Amino acid sequence: MLVLSILGLLVGLILLIILSDVFVDAASSLAVRLKVPKMLIALTIAAFGTCAPELAISFNSISEGNVDMTMANVIGSSIVNILLIVGVAAIVRPINVKERVVKKELPLLLAITTVFFVLISDSLFDGNVINGLSRADAIVLLCLFVIFILYILRIVRKNKNEDEEQECKYSLKTSIILIILSLLIIILASDIVVDSAVYIANLLGISQKVISMTIIVIGTSLPELIMTVLSAKKGEFDMAVGNIIGTNIFNMCVVLGLPIAIYGSVTSISFDLIDTSMVLVASLFFFIFGRSERKLTRREGILMVLVFVTYYAYMIFA
Repeated sequence: MLVLSILGLLVGLILLIILSDVFVDAASSLAVRLKVPKMLIALTIAAFGTCAPELAISFNSISEGNVDMTMANVIGSSIVNILLIVGVAAIVRPINVKERVVKKELPLLLAITTVFFVLISDSLFDGNVINGLSRADAIVLLCLFVIFILYILRIVRKNKNEDEEQECKYSLKTSIILIILSLLIIILASDIVVDSAVYIANLLGISQKVISMTIIVIGTSLPELIMTVLSAKKGEFDMAVGNIIGTNIFNMCVVLGLPIAIYGSVTSISFDLIDTSMVLVASLFFFIFGRSERKLTRREGILMVLVFVTYYAYMIFA
């Protein structure tokens, strides 16, 4: 059974990675066919589409009572996306950050991350309380997401006259079919991943937190890693930075907020202040380094990766 569970976990992760890429391409093609601006595609579909595996896993794990996996899914992804993915991308090629991103989008990410940190770090205010999120907290996060969407729509209105040539990979009919099929398979694959990970963790005596923060989180973050590194390498800095900002906001506000708003409050003794603080630290690094000369340098990228490795070493071996 162990071999089958490991195989199921690997197959599930591969399906999540492949189908999330198909989903992004199909959704982008649909948006182009419907004449949705390219900027809206970049800030929403590209970023949120890569979160489809995390969202499916979050719903599956929380509905089955695997709270640690739910929390790890978002906390781990938020840390990996910035410290590892942005760090590696900056090492590959220093990332230029536009003035708008420095003045608006990075502060918005930091503000939402700070609210998320305050809401989830209950033990910060009372040492006898377990960290978690209530349904009211989840509603606050969803409201923050609405604010983010309104901000995106404002950008679109300002740039609606831009005449940009947009690539379209699929026809309208093919796009709709692929979106439906990819989402169905992503949901199925996420169920396989969650069940396999829980079985392996229980059999080997490994905590759900560790197995989720390593195999599942890093595995489902591969689409973001590939997209961000390739974007940075090609000099598409807006896509590289915007993808991570959109992904992290979607993770905190929707991937965690939506299932909790539906299923109710969750708490976890496995995640302490060090874990929740790292989410805030990652966003602070992104904000500070992005503002410094409006560029993420290789040296800053190396520092971010070193902080990531240090935290993960502590989490696994502490």
